[in-house]
Amino acid sequence: MIGLTNYAGVMESLMNSAEEKQPSSPLTNSWAKKQESSKSQKPNGVGGFVLVHAGAGYHSESKAKEYKHVCKRACQRAVDQLKAGALAVEAVAAALVELEDSPFTNAGMGSNLNLSGEIECDASIMDGKSLHFGAVGALSGIRNPVMVANRLLSEAQKGKLSAGRIPPCFLVGRGAHDWAVSHGIPPCPSDKMATKFSLSAYKRNKRKMELAEKMDTGHNQTKKRRQSSENGNGSGCLDTVGAVVVDLEGNVAAAVSSGGLAMKHPGRVGQAAHYGCGCWAENACNMNSYSTAVSTSGCGEHLIRTMLARECSAAMQSEDAHQALLEAMQNKFISSPILASEDRVLGGVIVLRCCRCVEAQPSQNFQGILVEFLWSHTTESMCVGYMSAQDSKAKTHISRLPPGTVPGQSLAIEGGVCRLTGVVE
Repeated sequence: MIGLTNYAGVMESLMNSAEEKQPSSPLTNSWAKKQESSKSQKPNGVGGFVLVHAGAGYHSESKAKEYKHVCKRACQRAVDQLKAGALAVEAVAAALVELEDSPFTNAGMGSNLNLSGEIECDASIMDGKSLHFGAVGALSGIRNPVMVANRLLSEAQKGKLSAGRIPPCFLVGRGAHDWAVSHGIPPCPSDKMATKFSLSAYKRNKRKMELAEKMDTGHNQTKKRRQSSENGNGSGCLDTVGAVVVDLEGNVAAAVSSGGLAMKHPGRVGQAAHYGCGCWAENACNMNSYSTAVSTSGCGEHLIRTMLARECSAAMQSEDAHQALLEAMQNKFISSPILASEDRVLGGVIVLRCCRCVEAQPSQNFQGILVEFLWSHTTESMCVGYMSAQDSKAKTHISRLPPGTVPGQSLAIEGGVCRLTGVVE
């Protein structure tokens, strides 16, 4: 069942001026041409664009203001980096740091506690230009997990280690913590990472579990109760954070960070750390007409088994981005045979795709980046924010499933189109 298919309906004026793609536009996809001339021609004033999410789950009206505010701050942080000339991968990491530092998100500070009352975080980042990837899983004692993931990515780009050893791209647990500290990332005591919100949620969930165990009268009842607990926890606590960015040179990057499911087993690693599951970024090349970047949120086990980030990225090479994402979410996720045994398939994605275009003018050449950005979710809601380097402030939106639809069985999809322009010098 498709709950909502509203495309570009919530977008107003974006960038210099929001422009929906018109069939008669003089713009042409000139990515290959740009690649050949990029060394001698530089775009002036294109800037860049960022789209962030504060998770797919349930966002109450009482906390809507806080979720929107943190998305605005994350967008601004990324745009500040872009204006300073940073590449997409640096800007997307900056956005994630802001999202991780918020006590209202389930990432970094204030993350969900596991069964042992500890915080273990997952994060990953991918650079569309180099296709390098960095990730950490079940990481404790580091305030910003995405910084470790980003450092893994940048260290891998330097090449092999001594004696020809391959540098790691994915580290977990104590090993990840020690590697981070040895590379100059300061540790943070675990008790400093917990907030009053995460601690109260842990105590509340622990009481529920203890009560359920006392009421246990048999295996079947235990199974039913466990499923009920997972469903109750599922749609409300899947507030993984993420971002996708395109910079002034047309490079894309994506990142994701999460504290994981509440009351998860120690050592559990969710989709936020898995390659092709939490995020994906890939610049256009001879085989792909569009650059794409994706960041996911939701039930990690569902997203891992379907590799949703990479599936959505591949789908974005189709002509109609909206229809392609709708079909990917429906066929590769909700109705995926891999998840046929699941009652509800919970997840969400933000997607960005772009291509370079050149428009000839009488006196000069205008080079632009045509950007299409979308989000889709099967959860009750998803909070997003977006901003270009030419905007004075970010826009935010909490997308919700229509009344009467069932989370995990329906989906919402929204988005917009814009063009960033600049003079080729």
